[in-house]
Amino acid sequence: MRWLARLLASLRQASGTDGEREKPGTAGVPARRADAESLKRAFQNIHDAECVEIENDRLGKATLLYIRSLIDIRQLQEFVIAPLQNASGADLRDTIHAAHLTEMDSPEQAETAAFKGAVIVLAGGRLWSISLASSLSRAVEPSKQEAVIHGPQDSFTEQVENNLTLIRRRLAASSLKSERFLVGGLSHTTVILLYVESLTNPELVRIAREKTAAVRSDAIFDSSHLSQFMEDHIHSVFPQFQQTDRPDAAAAALASGKVVWLVENTPFALIAPITFFDLFQSPEDYIHRWPVASFLRGVRFFAFLFAMFLIPFYVAITMHHYQMVPLDLLFVVLESRSEIPFNPFWEALFMMLVLEILKEASLRMPSKSGQTLGIVGGIVIGQAGVEANIASNLLIIHVAVTAIASFLIPNYLMTNSSKLIQFGLLLLAAWLGLWGITLGLILVLIHLNGLTSLKQPYFAPLSPFYGADWKDTIVRLPLKRMSRRPAYLKPANPWRFGAGSGRPERKG
Repeated sequence: MRWLARLLASLRQASGTDGEREKPGTAGVPARRADAESLKRAFQNIHDAECVEIENDRLGKATLLYIRSLIDIRQLQEFVIAPLQNASGADLRDTIHAAHLTEMDSPEQAETAAFKGAVIVLAGGRLWSISLASSLSRAVEPSKQEAVIHGPQDSFTEQVENNLTLIRRRLAASSLKSERFLVGGLSHTTVILLYVESLTNPELVRIAREKTAAVRSDAIFDSSHLSQFMEDHIHSVFPQFQQTDRPDAAAAALASGKVVWLVENTPFALIAPITFFDLFQSPEDYIHRWPVASFLRGVRFFAFLFAMFLIPFYVAITMHHYQMVPLDLLFVVLESRSEIPFNPFWEALFMMLVLEILKEASLRMPSKSGQTLGIVGGIVIGQAGVEANIASNLLIIHVAVTAIASFLIPNYLMTNSSKLIQFGLLLLAAWLGLWGITLGLILVLIHLNGLTSLKQPYFAPLSPFYGADWKDTIVRLPLKRMSRRPAYLKPANPWRFGAGSGRPERKG
C-alpha cells in the first residue's frame, strides 16, 4: 500500500538518528520505526483507511491517518488540515486548537483511538489523536419500554456521552462521579460507571469498579451482555441488574445510593444493587398520588402471582383435589372436560406452549403485523382448540388471564422469569398437586433469600428485615414520609432531605 510506504518514510525522517535531540515543544514518546510497523499491520486491508501528508515550513511534515467512514470530514478540513497548512509554529498544540487533542503513548493506543473516530497525527516524531467522530445518534425520543402518560418524555440513545448529559442535567452536582472503562478486546466498548460520591457506600463503588474491570470478553455489544459478566449468581432465573432507558429512573437510582452503568451503543443503563421488589416499580409510581401508586403496585404483585400460579393451581385441583371443588362448580369443570382426550397437565402444557409461540412470533414480525397476528392467532387457535376438543373452555380462560397478567409486570426480564417458574410449578402440580405447588413456592423463596445483587441482599427489606424500607416496597407512602434512603444500601448519607434544599436562586 503506497500510503503506508509514505507513512513509514515520514516516520523515519521525523525520528532521525538515535542520538538526535528532541525539538522544543515535542516532549512525549517518540514514534519509532517499530511503531510504524505496528500501525502498518493494523490498517492493512481496510479500504476506508486514508493517509494524508501535509508539509509546512515551520511544523515540518505531518502525516494524518484516519478511517474515513468514522470521522466528520468537514471538521477534519476545518479544524485539522487547514490549521496544519497555515501553521506558524513548531508545536502542534499551538497549531490545532481541538478540544480532544491527546498525545498517544503507544501505537496500540493510537489504533484504538482511530477506530473510535479519531484522526491520528504523526508530527515531530510524536503520535497525536484528535477526536472527530461523526455523529450518527438518533434524536432523543420518548421511552418505548417504560412509557408514561405524565412525566419526562425523554430516553437514552446509543450515544453514551448524550446519555451522560441527560443524567447530569438532572443531578447538577460535583459529587456525581463518572469513571470510564474500555471493555472488550475487539469492541473496545466504552463503559461509564456513575455514582454519587457523597452518599453512595464506598464498598459498593469498590465492588462495582472491580466487577467492571474484571470483565473478560472479546466484545460487549449491549448492556445485558455486560450484566451477565458481572452477576453474582449466573444460574439464577431472576435478573440481578435493572435495565432502564429512562434518564429520570437512572438519576433517581443514583440519588438513592445505587450505581449506574452506561454502555456505548446501547440505549439501556444498568442499575445495581436491586431487590426483588424493585422490579415491580414503575417510574409513574412517583408521579401518581400515593394511594393510586400503592394500589397499582398491589395489582402488579397480584398479577405476578396470577401469572405463576393460576394454571398450576387449575391442574392441581382437577388432577388431585377435585373433591375440594364445590359441587356446582365441579359440574361445570366436568362438563367442560367431558370430551377432552388428554389429562389436564398435557392440555395445559400444550396451550401454554402455543401461547409462547404466539408471543414470540408477534415479537419477531413487523409491529403492525405482529399485533394482528397476536390478536387473530389467539382468537382462532383458542376457538379451534375448543371445537376440536383439544382444550376446554375453562382452560382457555385461565390461559388468557395468565397472558394478560404477565403484561402487568413492568420489568420485561421479570416477565421471562415468571414464565420459567410457571412451567416448573406446572410439573410439580401434576406430580404432587397442591403439595407440589407449596414445595415449589418454598424452593423459590429459599432461592430468593440466597440471592445477592452486587453483594447486597436481593430479598431485602423482607430478608433481612428493614422496617423503614417498607415505605417504598409493596406500597408507596407519601414522599414526605420517605425521608431515608434504603437501609440495605448502607449509604454514606442516609437522609434524603437536607436543610435549605429549597432555597431561592439569587440573580446577579
